[in-house]
Amino acid sequence: MTPDPSPPVVPYGEGSGEDAPGILRRQSLRESAARTYARALPIVPVRARGLTIEGADGRRYLDCLSGAGSLALGHHHPVVLEAIRAVLDSGAPLQVLDLATPVKDAFTDELFATLPPELAAHARVQFCGPAGTDAVEAALKLVRTATGRDGLLAFSGAYHGMTAGALAASGGAPTPSVTRLPFPYDYRCPFGVGGERGAELAARWTERLLDDPKGGAGAPAGMILEPVQGEGGVIPAPDGWLRRMREITAARGIPLIADEVQTGVGRTGSFWAVGHSGVVPDVMVLSKAIGGSLPLAVVVYREELDSWRPGAHAGTFRGNQLAMAAGAATLAYVRENDLAQRAAVVGERMLTRLRALAARWPHIGDVRGRGLMIGLELVDPAEPEPGPGRAEATADTAATTGALAGADGRAAVRTDTGAAARPAARSAAPMLAAAVQRECLHRGLIVELGGRHSAVIRLLPPLTITDEQAEAVLDRLADALEAAIRALGDRAAQELPPPAPPFTGGRR
Repeated sequence: MTPDPSPPVVPYGEGSGEDAPGILRRQSLRESAARTYARALPIVPVRARGLTIEGADGRRYLDCLSGAGSLALGHHHPVVLEAIRAVLDSGAPLQVLDLATPVKDAFTDELFATLPPELAAHARVQFCGPAGTDAVEAALKLVRTATGRDGLLAFSGAYHGMTAGALAASGGAPTPSVTRLPFPYDYRCPFGVGGERGAELAARWTERLLDDPKGGAGAPAGMILEPVQGEGGVIPAPDGWLRRMREITAARGIPLIADEVQTGVGRTGSFWAVGHSGVVPDVMVLSKAIGGSLPLAVVVYREELDSWRPGAHAGTFRGNQLAMAAGAATLAYVRENDLAQRAAVVGERMLTRLRALAARWPHIGDVRGRGLMIGLELVDPAEPEPGPGRAEATADTAATTGALAGADGRAAVRTDTGAAARPAARSAAPMLAAAVQRECLHRGLIVELGGRHSAVIRLLPPLTITDEQAEAVLDRLADALEAAIRALGDRAAQELPPPAPPFTGGRR
């Protein structure tokens, strides 16, 4: 299959005559201080196609941000434009609240065709407000209504949105009202062991906490997790751990909510990221790519949970007809052209090359990802991470592991080689990551930062990226990384104190 009729990689173009500096200046004067992307990416997009964005200054950029993952097919894909034009030309209403329409019916049919069959056979769909965080709020309300319970289980490093309930379930919540559980993070394992052993310890911790009458978790209404933590630093959940979470929640009657807002629609190499593990959640939260680049968010859940009263969760813009048409076209195109499999193949090639880059530069602490959801964690090679690292998982870690292990001994940790023999994690390098992002922009490449200290370079190219474009992305990233590392070294050398005068034995 030809991946996409996107234009080839092109050099920077000529100026288009737009007043880019004036537009940026007016934005800084008029817009809220809450704006984010505009600070790190001071460009003014005026045209776009596929992977390529053209700024008002005439420069062309390879876009590996993709609207934070919402552009599964890239900018202005022909099937998306055709779907939008068809609705506009038909005279259909563009906004219908939650009324039934042929456009909505077609979207729902296509969505259900992509879901895990066990869920699709007995599912309901709730159309929410237009953002992913609205769908998260709906999912949390749903499980609380259905179970009559209020507590929630969430994970360290999570990101579920910026509204009150979604933010409370995210890792950076300022006043947590949610029981926080350890998420398996191989590079910075909270138990100091990493790998399968670290994931097993995290699962066992969860199990013991829920069964402990004094554990403080109570009887939760649900558990929410991301199959791959995105804003948290591109951290894939191990498949075995995900299956354990499904077993743990099912055995205790706790609805499992999978937040697939960023991981869905083929992004990770499976149409939905839970497909890698074979897990079928009770609730799926979907947004971003399902709208074909336009605002749309839904919750899909088992019919047994459908305990809403009419109007219990609503939103004026849940009837976005253009987004439903664009979304149906996107879902069909990804499914019919097996773009999830292509994402898996291209993503693995990119990871292989990035790992070779990491072997050259110790400033890359970890390379990870799934499909076309890729992250490079940048570190200071001279600064070990505070606290015990993976290389220091010795008798103390083994003792902790033993304490967490049950009678079945599933969490028992050996004290031989393996995860403990791998290098210890190094301290995050957010300044280096920001410098790499700037150098990328200078070279016509748009990337995002994420992770605990914004030290992870994130790549979210469209699933339609060509082989040539993938190589161009990696070439520019490698060049930017080298430039940023060398500049940082030069700057550090300039800031060193002058050398001490030679020792003269006290003579003047």
